[in-house]
Amino acid sequence: MIQEFKDFIAKGNVMDMAVGIIIGAAFTAIVTSLVGDIINPIIGLFTGGVNFTNNYAVLSGEVPAGASLEEARKAGASIFAYGAFVMAVINFLIIAFVVFMLVKMVNRVKAAAEKPDDVAPEVPTGPSQLDVLLEIRDALRE
Repeated sequence: MIQEFKDFIAKGNVMDMAVGIIIGAAFTAIVTSLVGDIINPIIGLFTGGVNFTNNYAVLSGEVPAGASLEEARKAGASIFAYGAFVMAVINFLIIAFVVFMLVKMVNRVKAAAEKPDDVAPEVPTGPSQLDVLLEIRDALRE
């Protein structure tokens, strides 16, 4: 079992995966900042500054009128936080679109970097059709 583990580590897949996870974590911070600090405020401009995060419904318990979601949670009330879910879905869609655009860009760069193999000159494997016809013509003349 130890030898199998050493073989697994030696293949390089583990290092590729580790690098991917580290870069993914760093990329997550960048995308989270992009969504929270740039895109959501722009969406807020178009929706009149509406932030769905604090929209909730009280299922049971006492919550002061106009309390934020955090205050309602601290009050110990049972709440249905549909606004936080809506914002999470919006953030997911934005992040998915950004990742899609990134993958599309990377694929385009990869395709441009790949050079097609040089086409080897076609080497005839036998006599051409013209050669055969000329042979037949010459044989008929004789």
